[in-house]
Amino acid sequence: MSDLERQVAEVVRRIVDDGAESGVQVAVYRHGEQVVDVVAGEARAGTPVAADTLFHVTSTGKGVTATVAHTLVADGVLRYDMPIVEVWPEFGANGKDRATLRDALTHSAGVPAVPADTTPADLCDWEKMCDLIAGATPWWEPGTRTGYHPQTFGYVVGEVVRRATGQPISTVLRERVAAPLSVVDELFFGVPPEQLDRVATHDEAAAVELTAEMVATVPFFRVLDGWTAAPLGALPNAAYCNRADVLGADIPAGGVLSARAVARMYAALIGPVDGVRLLSAAHFAEVTAVAASGPDAVLGFPARRGLGFDLGFPGAGALDSPTLFGMAGSGGTAAYADPATGVAIAVAKNRVSPGDYTTFETVSAVVARNL
Repeated sequence: MSDLERQVAEVVRRIVDDGAESGVQVAVYRHGEQVVDVVAGEARAGTPVAADTLFHVTSTGKGVTATVAHTLVADGVLRYDMPIVEVWPEFGANGKDRATLRDALTHSAGVPAVPADTTPADLCDWEKMCDLIAGATPWWEPGTRTGYHPQTFGYVVGEVVRRATGQPISTVLRERVAAPLSVVDELFFGVPPEQLDRVATHDEAAAVELTAEMVATVPFFRVLDGWTAAPLGALPNAAYCNRADVLGADIPAGGVLSARAVARMYAALIGPVDGVRLLSAAHFAEVTAVAASGPDAVLGFPARRGLGFDLGFPGAGALDSPTLFGMAGSGGTAAYADPATGVAIAVAKNRVSPGDYTTFETVSAVVARNL
C-alpha cells in the first residue's frame, strides 16, 4: 500500500468510525494507473463494503450517460448539432423541433420537468417517460438557456442513443464503455436481476426539511402547469435508491456502479488505460470546453458546463482547477477528473446526504496534497 493509499484509507476509516458514513469506496487513477482502491464500512448489516460493491450514485451517473453519447459521436453515429427530431421525430412537439443533442448534453433543451405526480414506478417505464417528455411544452426556447434537467437528461440522451442504434442505452454502455475497460460487472444503469444482491443498502443522513417557503421560492421545486423538475414523490432518497425496480431499470439520469469502475472510465477519457482511450485528444478537448454558462434556470446558481459534464467543483478544495470536469450526485457521491494532473477520482457511498459532499471534499484534498 502506497503512502497516498494509506492516508486515504485512514481518512475514510475515520469518517466511517465517526458515524458520518455507513460504507464508502474511493478510487483514484493517475495517468491511467490506479493508485488508490480503498473501502470502509458496511454495504449492509454484517456485510463489509468490497471494491466491487455497487452503489446507486444518482446524478454521478450522468457522466456515464454522456460518455456513451460521446463514443457514438466519435464513430459518426451521432452529431452534437444534429436536431433530436432527426432520430426521434416525436420530440419536436410544441416548439422543440430545433433542439439538438448539444442542447440535451448542456441541459439546454428546455424540458427539465416531469409531471408533479411522477412516481418511482413511472420513472421505471421508459416508453411512458419518453412519450411525456416528447410531448412536453419547453420551459424556454431550446438552446437559449441552461437549466439542470434532473431526470429528463437521461431519457432525452438515452432515447437519442436508442433511436440511433436500435439498442437500449444499457446495451450500448456495456459494448462501448464497460467491456473495453473490463468493468462490465461494475458499471450499470439497470442492474441485471442476478446482480442485485451486490448493491449496497442505502440509508438516510439527517433529513433536510423541505419547508413550504423552499418549495415555493427555490426554482428547482417550482411547479409550472403541473410539471416540476423535482417531483416530491420521486426524489432520490435512500428509499428510492433501495427499490429493486429502480435499480433494475434504465434511468440514465443516475447510475449503479463501483467507484473504481467510474474512475477508470474518467481516466480513459483523459488518456489511455491499459491501451484503451475512449476519445481522441481533440474530441476530448471539445467535450470539456465551456459549452454553456450563466445562471442555471432550474437550480438558481451560476453554471459552467461542457458537453454532459460540469466544469469545476468549487467545494473540492485543492483538487479544484479550471480543467476539472465530472458530475456529482445528489446523495453526496461524485466522480471527477483533471487532464492537467492526469488524476481521476470517484467516491461512492450508501449514506444519502443531499447536497453534502464533505466526504468527497475531504478525500480529494488528501489526494491533491499528495499527487
